[in-house]
Amino acid sequence: MKITIRKADEKDFTAVFSLIKELAIFEKQPEKVTNSVEQMRSEKDFFQCYIAENESKELIGMTVFFFAYYTWVGKSLYIDDLYVKETYRGKQIGTKLLKKIFEIAKKENCKRVSCLVSTWNNPAIELYKKYGAHIDSESRSFNFDETKIKEFKL
Repeated sequence: MKITIRKADEKDFTAVFSLIKELAIFEKQPEKVTNSVEQMRSEKDFFQCYIAENESKELIGMTVFFFAYYTWVGKSLYIDDLYVKETYRGKQIGTKLLKKIFEIAKKENCKRVSCLVSTWNNPAIELYKKYGAHIDSESRSFNFDETKIKEFKL
């Protein structure tokens, strides 16, 4: 099977959004997706994504990422999502997407690549461990949603 990894563009947003919703179902949290294709278009300057396509040009995987600055290490790349459709798992597609992330991180002289993984997602944990990721058991993710941002008062 021939797999192409390429940068997503605006014409891919509908297919990418389908994968985002599929990922949310996989993560057992479909109700948490509040994004939309229209919002992705309006925020496209912030959207960085590489997609995996099969020979039929079907979108079968994606990785969404952004650059961040961590005070302890400096410029870093954060993987927000790395997802492969269930029927294509075990075919090295996740590895190919991860390889693209590391190519970008090297080119951009990043000091760290980070991501969060659900504690029950053993295939993802094993993939990252296979390539030498350090699992930080001390950290917890805290998130403030749009409502809390608007309600914030000193």
